[in-house]
Amino acid sequence: MNTYTASEQRHEATPCRRCGNSGLFLPLVSLGLWHNFGGGERYARFSEILFHAFDRGVTHLDLANNYGPPPGAAEENLRCVLRDGLERYRDELVISTKAGYPMWPGPHGSGGGRKHLLASIDQSLKRTGLEYFDIFYSHRPDPVTPLEETVGALADIVRRGKALHAGISNYEPGRAKQVIDMLRAEGVPCVVHQARYSMFERTPERGLLDTLAREGVGMVAFSPLAQGLLTDRYLDGIPEGSRASRPGGFLKPGQVTPGYLSRARRLNALAAARGQSLAGMALAWLLRNPVVTSVLTGASSTAQLDENLKATRHLDFTPAELAAIEEALDMP
Repeated sequence: MNTYTASEQRHEATPCRRCGNSGLFLPLVSLGLWHNFGGGERYARFSEILFHAFDRGVTHLDLANNYGPPPGAAEENLRCVLRDGLERYRDELVISTKAGYPMWPGPHGSGGGRKHLLASIDQSLKRTGLEYFDIFYSHRPDPVTPLEETVGALADIVRRGKALHAGISNYEPGRAKQVIDMLRAEGVPCVVHQARYSMFERTPERGLLDTLAREGVGMVAFSPLAQGLLTDRYLDGIPEGSRASRPGGFLKPGQVTPGYLSRARRLNALAAARGQSLAGMALAWLLRNPVVTSVLTGASSTAQLDENLKATRHLDFTPAELAAIEEALDMP
């Protein structure tokens, strides 16, 4: 039943930032549907989070074809939330999805081949009930498929109106530059690169950020809280029911080491001195760089989402604070 009406103050709650040199604007904090929005979750809970996010100005929702579990469930669940009220605000939303990781059996069920990408977006449009996506990503580089084929498929997807913008994810700097150049030659600019980036994962600083800045491409940082390690949840070890306590999860118990605990506790103290939570400081630390258009966070509750959004209120760091953060990150 369609009962949702959005807050009239929604666009005042969360600042937006232009994505590279494009005309696309994203909220500084976006909502990823990787976890907590699959088939085993209660509809009432995840629909509450999505409606609340939009009320708070989180206008960017990020998906992939394989998000679940099972694969495809997050896209199907978004369709239900759109049906129940969010659809009327479609023109205010930026909805993205991706393809490239294993989705169905056989040689065309993953990768960067034309068949996989074109079939994937058609499946994703059907699951969500959308007429188009705002961003469609090549989710990962494919060492087997020629880059020209992947780029040609992305360009055709945009030309056919199935997506408004093309993006890439998980590409190293040299290969990203090739894709950016090739898409530009196709007349379909690459507007965004999505990469894993956090205080604990700084690989993008080794060339990718500089490449994106030179090329006028925005970055969306995923896993900005390192799967929860950059929150206060693990400061005293692994609590029952946490992500690290679940077998088969992406966060392993072995990652909560004494070295991690010493660094996290020191960072937590620095955040408190700034009047922020550890999560808030970790997000602000990323957003201080204008190349980072948005940080992509998950949420298991509206309270967690609100806590993450507080990061946008305090993005400035003094040189002394930045030096102290680097010192904490270098702790053994």
